[in-house]
Amino acid sequence: MDNRKYFGKLILFGEYSMIYGSDALLVPLNSVSAEWSSIMNRPSANGIESNKNLFKYYNYLHDNDKFRLLDLRRFEMELNAGLYFDSSIPLGYGLGSSGALVAAIYERYKLVELNDTTRLRTFLAEMESYFHGSSSGIDPLQCYYGKPFILSQKSTDNGKQTILDFLDNDYISDNIRIFLIDSKIKSDTAPLVEHFKKLRQNELYLEQFNKEYVPLVNNCIKSLTEKLIDKFFDNLSQLSYLQSVMLKHAITDNMKDLFMGDFENNHLMVKICGSGGGGFLLGFSDDAETTANYLKNNKYNFIRIK
Repeated sequence: MDNRKYFGKLILFGEYSMIYGSDALLVPLNSVSAEWSSIMNRPSANGIESNKNLFKYYNYLHDNDKFRLLDLRRFEMELNAGLYFDSSIPLGYGLGSSGALVAAIYERYKLVELNDTTRLRTFLAEMESYFHGSSSGIDPLQCYYGKPFILSQKSTDNGKQTILDFLDNDYISDNIRIFLIDSKIKSDTAPLVEHFKKLRQNELYLEQFNKEYVPLVNNCIKSLTEKLIDKFFDNLSQLSYLQSVMLKHAITDNMKDLFMGDFENNHLMVKICGSGGGGFLLGFSDDAETTANYLKNNKYNFIRIK
C-alpha cells in the first residue's frame, strides 16, 4: 500500500480573485492529512463509507472519456479489494479534503505524467469538479506538490499559462502568526461560487473587483513574502474591509464582528479562508499571545498553524 501522506492545504490569498487574474498563495497544512488504506488491513465504519463513496467517484471518472489518462481498471479492482481513503481533513472547511483525494488518485493511477503545469491543473480541475460543480484545480495541485507556492497566470499565444513559484518554508516572517478560527458551520462551495459569479455580472461590481480587489490580493502576497510587516498589515486591512463589503455573502453572522476588530488592541486581522460561508476564517497576528487571549476570552475556537 502506498504510504504517502497527502496534507491539507490553505489558500492564504487569492481564493476568489485568482480565477480573474490575481496571483494566489497556497501552503500545505501539515496538521491534517490523508492516505490510502484498506478495509482488509484497517477495518472501520469510516473506511466502509469511504470505499462506498469512492465507487461513486469511480463511476463518474469511468463515464467520462477525458479521464482515460487514469488506470481506472486498476482503481476498480482495488476498490473491490477494500481500498479507501483514510483522511483527517475535515469536510466543508476549505482545507483541501477533495483536493487531497484528487491528488492521490492522480498520483496512484496516472498512466501519463502531465509535466506541463497548465495541463496538469486543468486535468485536476476536471477531476475535482465532481465535488464542487466547478474547480480552479489549484487545491489538488497544492496537495499534489505539498510545497508552498505562488501561482500566477500569464497570457500567451496559446492562452493562459499557469506559473508556479515554489517558496522556501520560511517564506513568512517569524513576527507574523497565522490562526484558523472555527465558524462551527460547514460550508458548501458550489452555491457560494455561483453567487459570486452573479455579483460579477454587475458592471460596477466587476470594475471595483478588477481595479481594487485584485491588485490588493497581489500586494498582500508580495508584502507578506517579502516580509514587509507593516506594509502587509496595511494591505490586509484594506483587503479585509473589501471582503466585508464585496464578499459579505461568504461571511457568516457569527464571524462578522472579527472583520470589524480592533487591531491595535487585539493584534488580529482576518480574511476569508477558501470559499467562506462557514468553515474557518484566516487570522493574522503580530502578537500571538495577545491574539490568543482575545479569542479565548470571546469563546472562539481556533488553531494556531504558524
